[in-house]
Amino acid sequence: MEESLSLSQQQRLQQRLSPLQVKFVKMLEMSGPEVEDEVQRALDDNPALEAADINEPVSEDSFNESAEELRIADYASEDEIPSYRLEAHNHSSSDGYYEPVAVDSSSTLIDTLAAQLAEYNLSDRDRKTAMYVIGNLDDNGYLTRDSASIACDIEEQTGQPTTPADVKRMLDLVRRMEPAGVGAVDLRDCLLLQLRRRKPSPAVKTATEIVSHYFDLFSRKHYDRLASATGSSPTELRAAIDIIRTLNPKPAGVIGDDPAEERTRHIIPDFSVEIDDGDLHLTLLNNIPELQIEETFRENDTPERNDTPREREASLFIRQKRDEATEFIKLLRMRQETLFNVMGAIAKIQRDFFMSGDDESKLKPMILKDISAITGYDLSVISRATAGKYVATPYGVHSLKMFFNERPKDNDDTSSHEILSTIRGIIEAEDKRKPLSDEAITAAISAKGYEIARRTVAKYREKLGIPVARLRKEL
Repeated sequence: MEESLSLSQQQRLQQRLSPLQVKFVKMLEMSGPEVEDEVQRALDDNPALEAADINEPVSEDSFNESAEELRIADYASEDEIPSYRLEAHNHSSSDGYYEPVAVDSSSTLIDTLAAQLAEYNLSDRDRKTAMYVIGNLDDNGYLTRDSASIACDIEEQTGQPTTPADVKRMLDLVRRMEPAGVGAVDLRDCLLLQLRRRKPSPAVKTATEIVSHYFDLFSRKHYDRLASATGSSPTELRAAIDIIRTLNPKPAGVIGDDPAEERTRHIIPDFSVEIDDGDLHLTLLNNIPELQIEETFRENDTPERNDTPREREASLFIRQKRDEATEFIKLLRMRQETLFNVMGAIAKIQRDFFMSGDDESKLKPMILKDISAITGYDLSVISRATAGKYVATPYGVHSLKMFFNERPKDNDDTSSHEILSTIRGIIEAEDKRKPLSDEAITAAISAKGYEIARRTVAKYREKLGIPVARLRKEL
């Protein structure tokens, strides 16, 4: 068997990120609250890192305010101070004084239905079955599971024999509760539950017939066929459809949301843009303290040859923590500088929008390459710097991603937001009894000086969430 040696050349392109770059990219993607949590975590974990005290030292003698005065000082103005804070507690020690306490009055769907269930005289078994039914309702108030599956779950978890008929009986009870429509299995069932509670009238009767037998024609807005099928005049059909439109397709939506979930929906802007004498002033908003190396870790101790093992270990610990703190401070400054430069480039390109007062038609075509040309940053850095970030303007809060928009045509200086605004205006002004087709919208846009294809109009209409002409038709 012969052996041979050979040489070959290969050319490969690889991109390797240093550990510092990986940490920087991760921090750049974080939102403002996430960075604040990361800073707090670093302050707690690393003894070499501390928040710089920018306030002047205050003597202990200056703290002569009472606890009540400190509480009142938390309010921005005297008008915001509750009346009970200004009351004089000049009662005797035996008198009781009750200070008002803020109570969370919000309730969930389960709490609302459980409170109504308590009004019924039920056995423990039926009450548990009803609670299982209530617990299987989704956020909209629909029951997406069948009675047999729920009965199996109840029997498996409680050990009590439960039949689908038992579940169905308790489901019928839940379907009679408020809000009307809760416990429905689908949209048609939900609307019918609400219609059955309406006061009987010819319009309600026609609406019930439409939902029961001709729901497909109604959802597709085939009004001519619907009038023929129900034998209704245009006036009678319009009255029935108006009643259907007043029904709530998500009955559980009227119930208060979870307070914890409500708090998470708040948007915290990362930037602020203000207008002063025709100039834009950009501010990076954050609650991040100025960080520095703790004083005892600042000396650059180097282990000596005659140091004991414990002294060497201590020196190594100090150096390691000081290096970690120095790196964290550097990463944080790099993030703040990158965000400020990227937002500055956006404000420079979209100056007309910020000066116009929230007029989307003033947005210029802008892509990642335009920001890269100004800042010199890589496209991936710009993408991460703008993801999940918001800017507060005198006219509202906007996502940074909103400012990026393509050109419908390469040689056109019109932005997609301008086209979207024009399409929205044309559709809002159309005759709802004879809505415009995509071809008619294209012709109307062309008359305004925008030359785009019909398929582009269809794409932008779908982007706006506007249905086709047939589904926009009204009686």
